[in-house]
Amino acid sequence: MDSSKVLIVGSTGYIGTWITKACLASSRHQTFLLTGPTTHASIHKLPLLLSYKQEGATLVEASLDDHESLVSLLSGIDYVISAIAENQIEQQLKLVRAIKQVGTIKRFLPSEYGVDPDFMEHSIAPGSVLFEQKRKVRRAIEESGIPHTYVIAHCFAGYFLSGLASFGRFWPPAAKVQIYGDGNHKVVWMVEEDIGKYVVKAMDDVRTLNRTIYVRPPSNIKSQMEVVNLWEALSGKTLQKEHITEQQWLQNIQDENLPWELRHAFSIFYHIFFEGVIMSFPINHDNEASSLYPEESVHNVNIWLNTLRLEATLKMIKTDFFAKNSLRCHQNS
Repeated sequence: MDSSKVLIVGSTGYIGTWITKACLASSRHQTFLLTGPTTHASIHKLPLLLSYKQEGATLVEASLDDHESLVSLLSGIDYVISAIAENQIEQQLKLVRAIKQVGTIKRFLPSEYGVDPDFMEHSIAPGSVLFEQKRKVRRAIEESGIPHTYVIAHCFAGYFLSGLASFGRFWPPAAKVQIYGDGNHKVVWMVEEDIGKYVVKAMDDVRTLNRTIYVRPPSNIKSQMEVVNLWEALSGKTLQKEHITEQQWLQNIQDENLPWELRHAFSIFYHIFFEGVIMSFPINHDNEASSLYPEESVHNVNIWLNTLRLEATLKMIKTDFFAKNSLRCHQNS
């Protein structure tokens, strides 16, 4: 029996990289990657694309703006996974039109993976724009009768957990950590590798057809304060807690002197950490990825933070080693 053919859009993006790796690791699928023409702006992606090719991926050049070539390409595809960037979400409407015309796609997974947009109609600007666009894509998919699955994976470890959720940090703080309010709203922290595996698992599962699947393993549901406490226990260091009030954070969002992109990020953080939107609604057992796929191991928060601690320790040792040797060389010169 021939393996299914999967087209991934956005394979060189942040989460798209992990989805692509998971798909290539699956012997059940032939992986096709949508690529555009190489430009000065995209040339840095070539090594990654070539590494995919060496692992068995087929690179196909097409444009979302060329409807006919897109239809032609999709005619030989079984499944489509989109990991398109946040600032291009509405570009997926072109993909929806092509998938509808082809009529043979077995499943489409649009670019979701963060907070569920259907629970964010109350969201505040400018972050509300992203959720509006995602809902617009969802409704177009449903109105077109396209078989689909929406995968919600919440907070990526690389973006959120690596800096203990301190805004703008991607490495654990050495002395002080930002705490949003009392820091007690529950959050789901997911390692990107696990997200990629669950996306590929859900793609052709009959149980996930036309449903929203949440990646919400119990071991990864922790508040920001719980994460900070874990880090302190692992590292043996007590961090100064800088509690930020809701009003202070709202002022950041409303400050029109700040770049739009920064205010956008502030508003997403607001809903996650001040409002607690991620765990504000229950889900069914059969809508949760770790329950659907118990055979898949998950990097839980404790293990991931301990790995991060070891990396931080190694980095500190290397820095100290080079500093001492630099000084020794200077003294001997």
